[in-house]
Amino acid sequence: MELTILVCFVAYTALLFGVMWLTGRHGATGNEAFFRAGRRSPWPVVAYGMVGASLSGVTFMSVPGGVYSGAWTYMPLVLGYVLGYAAIALILLPLYYRLNLTSIYTYLEQRFGAASERTGALFFIVSRLLGSALRMYLVVFVLYEFVFRAWGVPFWVPAVVFIAIILMYTFRGGIKTVVWTDMLQTTFLLVAAAATVIAILNRLDMSFGDLLRLSSEQGYTHMFDTDPTAPKFWVKQVVAGMFITITMTGLDQDMMQKNLTCRTLRDAQKNVMTSSLLFIVVNILFLSLGAALLAYASQTGFALPVGEGGAVVADKIFPSIAFSLSGFTAVCFVLGMVAAGYSSADGTLTALTTTFCYDFLKFDDPRDSSVTRKSSASSETSQTRTRRVVHVGFALLYLLVIIAFRPFHTQSLIDTLFDVAGFTYGPLLGLYAFGLFTRRGVRDRAVPWIAVASPVVCYVLKLYAPQWLGYRFGFEILLLNGLITFLLLLCFPSKLKSEN
Repeated sequence: MELTILVCFVAYTALLFGVMWLTGRHGATGNEAFFRAGRRSPWPVVAYGMVGASLSGVTFMSVPGGVYSGAWTYMPLVLGYVLGYAAIALILLPLYYRLNLTSIYTYLEQRFGAASERTGALFFIVSRLLGSALRMYLVVFVLYEFVFRAWGVPFWVPAVVFIAIILMYTFRGGIKTVVWTDMLQTTFLLVAAAATVIAILNRLDMSFGDLLRLSSEQGYTHMFDTDPTAPKFWVKQVVAGMFITITMTGLDQDMMQKNLTCRTLRDAQKNVMTSSLLFIVVNILFLSLGAALLAYASQTGFALPVGEGGAVVADKIFPSIAFSLSGFTAVCFVLGMVAAGYSSADGTLTALTTTFCYDFLKFDDPRDSSVTRKSSASSETSQTRTRRVVHVGFALLYLLVIIAFRPFHTQSLIDTLFDVAGFTYGPLLGLYAFGLFTRRGVRDRAVPWIAVASPVVCYVLKLYAPQWLGYRFGFEILLLNGLITFLLLLCFPSKLKSEN
């Protein structure tokens, strides 16, 4: 079985490199292709590919496994995503296209100043580096546990292999390659989930309707938590889902860079709204997969995987059953995990490189007509060398985070991911809200301090709110973080830097 999985992994990787070769043959080349894909990406391709980029290994593993303890209470969060995507389409995308941005954090420099731009970019880098590395860690962790451990291979070896492959196929084409490889990876993610559900239904000799009835009787399809004090109270989930989408998609260079490769604003808006509807369907598929896994365990007596303390490890439910069910489901699972790992890392690596180059190194736009042909060519060559060094540097950081996180993997990674996002994306939410919905200026030098102070306050509140207020914060800590940032910005007024 291990050899079969290795062959599938190699074949899938070869397919990715084939896509890289095909996408690099025509159209924009050099930095224009790496950062913007020539602004020629077909919007249906971007919309479909964004589904896989948004899902990643965390959804692939943690959402089905999370049904064990949380039933379908993840679904109100998904419904909130649709509202968030609408806000992105109607508010943020028109701004980004009007200003013709490559890095979306350039807006903060135009609105407030250089310190604000670097603050927003740094918070994105920290958040995306940690969040995406956690997603990638999950892929490496599962393949190590079920494949490489049996061969006596150290954990760091598959981690190095994954990062090296991603670095190689994004090194030249950047976002131009990522847009097309995301489409391929979305397909493998969905096929893996659907194939596992079908295999379980066949093994149990039941229809999909029978599965839903059984899951409902066991309480696994419960969707709306009506306790206002609970972390997953459905109203909080919807509101949190909306703002998670606004921040983790609309204020995220990785996700927006793909949108900004569309030809026109209208195409980008169609892409975003189509993605939001696809996301609902796909998450229902993954929640149904979770219900199918638990139905299989209850009907066959399959022992769910437990940790050292005897508690069920949600992130291991899917792989445990997939590997025990049949060789076909094991291969489907591995291909889905590999696709999830690549899709969560390739775009992020490109976006981190873009952000650092534009917001810290202040790259010039190679299409700037004010630059002479000779100096423009010289600048393009110099920037290409710098961009490649930055790209490799972030790949190494990625690898270090993956290896360092292993001792801390104690809970469902989807909870860890949103905990990280709540503290790191909150200041971005406050900064953009202040810039878009007020005409006030802010003291630029105060912004970095405000952006640090707000997450610290929120961390203390989340830690002690159960004792002080009898209230437990969930994903809505992101909204509170943004509000505190907004209020602190009001306390440091100045004249507007420029009129936007």
